[in-house]
Parts: sequence; C-alpha cells; structure tokens
Amino acid sequence: MDTIVISSYHTKTETPNLVMSVVIGVTVTILLLATFPISGGHLNPVITVAAMFTGLVSVSRSAIYIAAQCAGAMLGALALKAVVGRTIEDTFSLGGCTLNVVVPGPNGPVVVGLETAQALWLEVICTFIFLYASIWMAFDGRQARALGRVVVFSIIGLVVGLIVFISTAVTATKGYAGVGMNPARCLGPAVVRGGHLWEGHWIFWAGPGIACLAFSIYTRIIPKENLYG
Repeated sequence: MDTIVISSYHTKTETPNLVMSVVIGVTVTILLLATFPISGGHLNPVITVAAMFTGLVSVSRSAIYIAAQCAGAMLGALALKAVVGRTIEDTFSLGGCTLNVVVPGPNGPVVVGLETAQALWLEVICTFIFLYASIWMAFDGRQARALGRVVVFSIIGLVVGLIVFISTAVTATKGYAGVGMNPARCLGPAVVRGGHLWEGHWIFWAGPGIACLAFSIYTRIIPKENLYG
C-alpha cells in the first residue's frame, strides 16, 4: 500500500488521490482472494479485532494475526526503503500515515495538516463504514453464498477505494495522507523511518479501535443468525 501511495502522487496527475483509490481497491481485492484460503483474508488488524469482538476469531488467533500483520508492514517498509531513492523517501515518508508536515512559511517554518479531532473522527467513521461492508459481506454466510467470493471481495475493495478517495478529497489538506483504516500499515513506515510519522500516530490506532468497539456493540443488537447464518 505504501508503494501505491508514493507511485500515485509521484505520477503528478491532476487527481492522484483518484488513481491511488482505484489501485488500492484493485489491490485489496486481489490480496483478499489470495489470502482468504490461508487466513480468511485477515490483512488488517481492524478486521481481526472486529472479528474477535464478534466471536468469529479467538483471542489467541487474533494476537497471532495482528503480530504477523505488523511484522509484514515493517518488512514491507524496509523493502520499500531499500529500493527507493532518498528524495522519494523524504518527500513521501515511505507512504506512511501523516497528519501534518512542516513547510516553509513567510516568517519561518509552519505546520500544515489536519487537526487531531478531525483526523480521529475520520478514522472512526471511515473504519466503521469499512467494517460494516467488510464483515457483512465477507462473514455473513448468506451473502457469501448468494454473491460468491469474487464479487464479495470486489465490493470490499470498492468500498476501501471509495473511502480513501472521499477522505482525501473532502479534506484536501496538505500534510494529511488520508484515512488509515489499517494500523499495521501506518506502523511499518513509522518504525522504519520514524520522525514526524510518530506525531499523532496514536490516532491511527485509537480511531480504528473505537470503530471496532462500536461495531461490536452494533452487532450485539441484531439476531445472531444474521451474522453467522
């Protein structure tokens, strides 16, 4: 995903966020199809935690999945750092999750980006929408049987792409890299590159965490057979 972020903006098209959203949607679909037979498509701590809260995955298995997701994100960031030039690394921060950047101003350096509260709400709302589509489409037996695996995962990829596009288009704020919805992806570049990527990093964990908890509460007020049927 970090590579997609960098390549989309490096193309210097007029709508890099649209290109990025489309490519992310396609990539998510392909990865889900590839990993579903192995782990059930657990590429994201958000999905894993939500599945754990709803009783679909055990706590121990969730811990293993999340550890693997974070390790994979760090290895991916290391690989990206090894192949890109210093200029690209500095410009795009290895495609990491950022809230703001420091830019030259008329009276010295100034910080531009998104406010903490705005970013947190974006993470909560967008992650909840992502979960609503993902859990219902992927883990609802009726939906899976009626639509088929390819269609279900394609819809999930489309939802992810739309959310990324909306979050970047609506804010349109320099310094804000868009909604994360995947704490592991944000962690990888932060560990490898460090620096300003740690500023506000907690938001990319707290926001999805709150969304997972809210989604868990939501699932408890509907009949169980609608989720597990």
